[in-house]
Amino acid sequence: MKSIRSPRIPLAIAAALATVSGSARADDANPAPSPANPRPGEVVTVALSEAWPDRPEWLDMFADILRGSQLGPNDGWFRRAVARTRFDWPATRERFDRDGDGKVARGEFPGPDADFARLDRDHDEALAPADFDFSPHALTPSPGAMLFYRADGDGNGKVTREELDALFKRADGGGQGFLSLSDLQEAFRMPSRGGPAPGREGPSRTTLVRGLFRQEIGSLQPGPSLGEKAPDFSLKTNDGAEELTLSKLVGPKPIVLVFGNFTCGPFRSQAGDVEKLNRMYRDRATFVMVYVREAHPTDGWSMDSNERVGVALPQPRSYEERVSVAQTCGERLGLGFPMLVDTIDDTVGARYSGMPSRLYLIDRDGKVAYKNGRGPFGFKPAELEHSLVLLLNQGETSATPHLEGTLSSPTVRTEKTAPDAER
Repeated sequence: MKSIRSPRIPLAIAAALATVSGSARADDANPAPSPANPRPGEVVTVALSEAWPDRPEWLDMFADILRGSQLGPNDGWFRRAVARTRFDWPATRERFDRDGDGKVARGEFPGPDADFARLDRDHDEALAPADFDFSPHALTPSPGAMLFYRADGDGNGKVTREELDALFKRADGGGQGFLSLSDLQEAFRMPSRGGPAPGREGPSRTTLVRGLFRQEIGSLQPGPSLGEKAPDFSLKTNDGAEELTLSKLVGPKPIVLVFGNFTCGPFRSQAGDVEKLNRMYRDRATFVMVYVREAHPTDGWSMDSNERVGVALPQPRSYEERVSVAQTCGERLGLGFPMLVDTIDDTVGARYSGMPSRLYLIDRDGKVAYKNGRGPFGFKPAELEHSLVLLLNQGETSATPHLEGTLSSPTVRTEKTAPDAER
C-alpha cells in the first residue's frame, strides 16, 4: 500500500466529516448553491482531489452526497470505478488483425461463427472499435427499456408471452382489439428527466450517508484488480444443500461471478440477460452467484418501484434471514446456476465490491480477466459476454499472445466512463 505523505489529507477528511455532520442535521435545507456560496460538498470534492489523488473510491461518493447529488452515472465512485478487461479493442486488434487494416474480418478470427456473431454487435461482418463500445450506462433510457419495464409485471427480468398479452390489453383501453398510435404514445410516455418523479422527493443526505456506510449502496472496498488472483471463499448455497469453494472451481472452465440482491431493481431487470448467458455458455463456463446485502430495504433507501412488484423487506439482521430472502429471490428470478449466500457481515461482498451488483470473469488460472464498473450503472452482462467469448478463444490463434505482465498496460485495459446522462 502506498504511504500517505501529504499532511493535507487528514485535514481534508476532517473537513468532510465536519461538513456532513452539519449537512445531515440540516437534512437538505442548505440554500441553493452559487459561485459565491458553493455547496460544502463541492469544496470537499476539490480539496480531496488535490490532496489525495489516489484516495479510496468511497470518499468521492461521500463528497458528492454532501453536495446534494442524487448519485447519477457520473457522480461519486461511478466516475472512477469503471469497467476493466483484458479484452478491449486494442488487445483484440493486436491479436487477430493479421493484415493490419484496423479491423478483424471473419477469416481472421479463428473461433466458431456463433462466437464471432456475438462479438460483431453491429452485424457488419467485421470487428471494429464500435463493437467494443459499451459506454452508455446500464440504465440509459431507450424504447426497448420502456417496453421491458412496462411488460415485466412481476419484476423478475424476464418478459413472457403472457405478460406481453397483458400489456396489450392494458394499452387497448377501449377493447378494440388493436393498438393505435395514440394508445402506444399513452402507454409509453417518456419518463421525466433531471430528478425524481413529480411529487416524489429523492433520498435525503442522511439516508444516502447511512446507505453508504452500511454498504447498502456499495462496498467501501474497490474489489480485486484486473489480473489479480481472485480472493478465495467458501459459501453455502441458498438451499443449504452444499458449500462451494471458489478455488476448487478454478481450472477446467472460466468462472462468471455474479453479485446481486433482491431489492436492487436494476439487478433484477438484468437477471434475464444473465440467465441467457448462462444457458448459452454453461457448457464452456461456470456461473455462480453470490447473494449480498440488500440495496433498497424498507428501513433504508426504499424504492416505490420495488413495492409495485411486491419486493418490500427490511435489511436482514441474521444469516438465517438473509438465506430466507435469497431463497425468495431465487424462486422469483429462476436462475439456472448456484446462488451462494454471503455471511451476514458481508465478507465476500465487501472484498469483491459486490454491492449492489457486480460481474467478474475469472480465467482458468484464477485471475480476474474482467470486472464491470460499479452497479447499477456499470452492470452490463453484454459487456461481460464480450470478454467471455474472447477469453474462450484466447488460445485459438497463431498470433503472439499477450504476456501476463501486460495486464496493467493501458493497451489491454478498458477504463470507460458513462457519458453525461440524467436518470
